[in-house]
Amino acid sequence: MSISFYEISIPVLVHQLTALSNMLGKAAESAAARNFDGAVLVNDRLAPDMFPLSKQVQIACDIGKRGVARLADVAAPGFDDVETTLEQLQERISRTLAFIESIAPAALEGDPGRELQIPLGAEIRTFTALGYLTGFILPNVYFHASTAYAILRQNGVPLGKRDFLGA
Repeated sequence: MSISFYEISIPVLVHQLTALSNMLGKAAESAAARNFDGAVLVNDRLAPDMFPLSKQVQIACDIGKRGVARLADVAAPGFDDVETTLEQLQERISRTLAFIESIAPAALEGDPGRELQIPLGAEIRTFTALGYLTGFILPNVYFHASTAYAILRQNGVPLGKRDFLGA
């Protein structure tokens, strides 16, 4: 049995970003129930040298949408990093999901060994398409979603492993 490139990319990203959105929804509910401004959560971070929750969500979205765009050889939409509320972060996830879900399975057909030149900061790294998906896109999305989860848990949002893993 073979597994398509589409099956190991789009549904996986949709699943994790949906779980992230649901966690933000629980964060908004928790903030309202505890009578505090959700912006406190948006700006919190795990350590002084780490990005805040807002940036964790922005990066998870950006890596997901740019990654599949590169794999499908299409342009990714650009989003300004302007979100200051949990609701705005959920909207960013929704826009990201709409783009990711618009990628047709046929757009991801091709040689998983084909080389991609990916700009990372000041350098250009060479990946195979499969290596880029499994060694860069997916681990980065999971890392930033996991860090967002940890920031929310640190702030008393009642989340568990099932929330991270999604439905």
